[in-house]
Amino acid sequence: MPRSPSSPAFWRSPLRGPWFTSVLGVVLLAGITVLFVTGLLSYAAYNPDLSSVNDQTPDKGLLGFYLFSWPTHPSWLYRLTQGIHVTLGIALIPVLLAKLWSVVPKLFALPPARSLAHALERLSLLLLVGGGLFEFTTGVLNVQLDYIFPGSFYPLHFYGAWVFFAAFLAHAVLKTPLALRNLRHLRDEQPSGEEELVPPNPVEPTVSRRGALGVVGGGSLLLLATTAGRSFDGPLRETAVLAPHGGPEPGAGPGGFQINKTAAYAGISPAETGEEAWRLVVTGRDGRSVRLDRPQLLQLALHSSALPIACVEGWSTSDQWWRGVRLRDLAALVGHDDPVDVLVESLQRHGAFRRAALRANQVADPRSLLALFVNGEDLTPDHGYPARVIVPAAPGVLNTKWVARMTFGDL
Repeated sequence: MPRSPSSPAFWRSPLRGPWFTSVLGVVLLAGITVLFVTGLLSYAAYNPDLSSVNDQTPDKGLLGFYLFSWPTHPSWLYRLTQGIHVTLGIALIPVLLAKLWSVVPKLFALPPARSLAHALERLSLLLLVGGGLFEFTTGVLNVQLDYIFPGSFYPLHFYGAWVFFAAFLAHAVLKTPLALRNLRHLRDEQPSGEEELVPPNPVEPTVSRRGALGVVGGGSLLLLATTAGRSFDGPLRETAVLAPHGGPEPGAGPGGFQINKTAAYAGISPAETGEEAWRLVVTGRDGRSVRLDRPQLLQLALHSSALPIACVEGWSTSDQWWRGVRLRDLAALVGHDDPVDVLVESLQRHGAFRRAALRANQVADPRSLLALFVNGEDLTPDHGYPARVIVPAAPGVLNTKWVARMTFGDL
């Protein structure tokens, strides 16, 4: 019995072979492509080229070639794209692990490089396997709010995605024609350019290849069923038992819907949000500035919008009814008759996105509000009392809570 994993006879599972590997590879080809596209859209949704406060990925250079002004229509756009990105990523984990298991003999094959072309292929596999594990691991940790990796999640996941997808694309170009030929042959395990995947001395099978694929697919469906519910409200959210934002709604009443940070966590005290202490400072053209307390804001024209909240971790809420002052009306108060960009600053003193920038098209949308009420009641402290921003289709962190200052102008 060979003891070295570099020997083909060391690997004896009868499940390994070109057909099994090809089925998993085709599933990953489609799934990872969707993950990459929705990940790029998530990055674009932050408007990272608008202001340095939005950009957590410095020196992106050419990697930001595709950026565009993130739209406000439809209002559920980010809820859809990020929900797909996170839920699909988690559901693909069993497929990824099974694919790595199916090709593990190739990682130990000797000699490590038979030619320059073979050496480059092995290097691409190192980037592919390492990049895939890195991206899926950091993504799951972010979803679970476990920030144990060094540095900020945003640049790590962004740069890791480009490295991984470049290796994935090169691998797909080389292997997709072979995979399709293997699938056409169904169970045919004759040599097809991946002979090392076929064990020379297999043990007796305890499950068929189709049965093994059923186990992998069942694992993916289980993860899907225990994750997807956090993109919804009501009973479906309670099925998301593996997600920190699953389970029952956090409270009841008009403010009983999901949040990320509580006022206590952000260090917001009742003393600084009370009617006597809190003032909103709005600054605009030529340094024009106004200070408004909450009663003065209530004297302005109030409007209502039905908008969801969606966050990068993949959770979202259905439409909530927000009521407040339109952002474009606040811009007009300080001399901007035509909507412009705005920098919004929170009472929160520490942490990422205590400041956020919004584009002129977001300010111009009549549904974009400085909200004072939600679902017919005053905002609760955890939902941003005394005032918060709510913008259609924007990531949750750009909907700044506990707003203290708004500066309108080109950013």
